[in-house]
Amino acid sequence: MKKIILPILAVLVLLVGYKFFFSRPAVRNSQPTGENIICFGDSLTFGTGAAENMDYPSQLARMILKPIINAGVPGDTTAMAMARLEEDVLAKSPRMVLITLGGNDLKNRISKETAYQNLKNIIVSIQNRGALVIVGGISIPFWGRGFGEMYQKVCKETQALLIPNIFDGIIGDKSLMNDRIHPNGRGYTRMAQKFYRAMKPYL
Repeated sequence: MKKIILPILAVLVLLVGYKFFFSRPAVRNSQPTGENIICFGDSLTFGTGAAENMDYPSQLARMILKPIINAGVPGDTTAMAMARLEEDVLAKSPRMVLITLGGNDLKNRISKETAYQNLKNIIVSIQNRGALVIVGGISIPFWGRGFGEMYQKVCKETQALLIPNIFDGIIGDKSLMNDRIHPNGRGYTRMAQKFYRAMKPYL
């Protein structure tokens, strides 16, 4: 009986090991260089709808006990963010960059192809400085215009970490939202927790 069980156990161990070590998607710059953690994005990064120091970068900084630069600008599209990328991110020795961009492209009817190319350029430019990139995606049923798939595609191609839907469990819950689009402080806590779980293995 033991002669049968031992080979079966060995096969199972090999299968589990293979799945653990080889099935996880590759992450570019998993051992990042640089000095600063930067949150780069639009109103979701800036903290529109929250009280002072309740934006997600401020809350995340308290979770990890490290300073975080909030480089969020309300209303930014991916094109507008590209225009300030050098000054607000690349010139500040990025180590990890957390991105929330694309929501205004979606709202302003900018094509997902344009948003994809801009976002890819942003991600690769940051990665070329040795930084790890984490993207908070948006996936909204019915009127999302395929942006959810766009985030998956760009992160797969660039090997950036993806949180598929940063709004999951937040949008639609009145206790977590300040208005139809922006979370309140409690909602931003949920966002900070999502980013924390994504970045924790690389801190």
